[in-house]
Amino acid sequence: MDTLAKRNQLALEKFRKRKGKASRAVRKPNRSLGGDIFIWIILAIFGAFFAFPLVFNINNAFKPLDEIFIFPPNLFVINPTMNNLSDLFIIMSRSWVTFTRYIFNTVFYTAAGTIGHLFFASLGAFAISKYEFPGSKFFFGLIITTLMFNPFVLAIPSFLILAQLGWIDNPLAVIIPAFGMPLGFFLLKQFMDTIPASLVEAAKIDGANEWYIYARIVMPLVKPALLTAMVFSVQALWNNPQHLLIHTEQLKTLPLAIQQIIGSPHAPNIARQGINAAGILVMMIVPIIIFILAQSNILKTMASSGIKE
Repeated sequence: MDTLAKRNQLALEKFRKRKGKASRAVRKPNRSLGGDIFIWIILAIFGAFFAFPLVFNINNAFKPLDEIFIFPPNLFVINPTMNNLSDLFIIMSRSWVTFTRYIFNTVFYTAAGTIGHLFFASLGAFAISKYEFPGSKFFFGLIITTLMFNPFVLAIPSFLILAQLGWIDNPLAVIIPAFGMPLGFFLLKQFMDTIPASLVEAAKIDGANEWYIYARIVMPLVKPALLTAMVFSVQALWNNPQHLLIHTEQLKTLPLAIQQIIGSPHAPNIARQGINAAGILVMMIVPIIIFILAQSNILKTMASSGIKE
């Protein structure tokens, strides 16, 4: 097995070098200086458009109440204050369920759901990408079809299924459905398609079993897609209040606790809109940090997810 590991390591290094040379050998577009300037302007406009909600929410967290309700609203805060953040933590500390409990629930649901999703999605993607079996194309097409459905469309059927299983008001109602999120499976499968079949066949000839091929050969090569799937899974679980599935206060997540503080969307508490902005800022921190750390892998995954051998 040591000889097999050395051969596979050499094959992986050759594949990485060949893929790196291919990525560096991108032909420079034949554009004029005016065309480059035009493209930069368009990109800057779209970048500012997509960054506007983020900048606006960050500034709202530090606005006093009179600036939040001013019309027309200001993008940037004029008189910054930390009162919104301090009021948020004071109110949360007075709750009969501690603030740290809500954070623990959110981190636990997110971590457990993400780990399970990456494991099962990578196994399924590996099987469909590298093996031919009856119904493989049908299953992949079925998963692609689920990408077209909005989660709200599936909310009632999912609730009925979980109720029949007796998982309502149970952490399993949040964690188990996260295992089957289709986006991560799709990204991993498309990225695995770029791995040459000859690499897998050579490992089989050398005596490697399927688990060894999956864990030691394929998974190290799909790290960008794995990190991308992780980012999307964390975002989906971290920001979801799960108000339909979790009712016990000790099991609630931080988004649901913040939602209870500011009131429902149909009857919001006007005096607590500053606290709402602070809560949004707190909830944004973790997804933003994870995205910044994994952004290069996300771009690499999106660029190569449609490439075939």
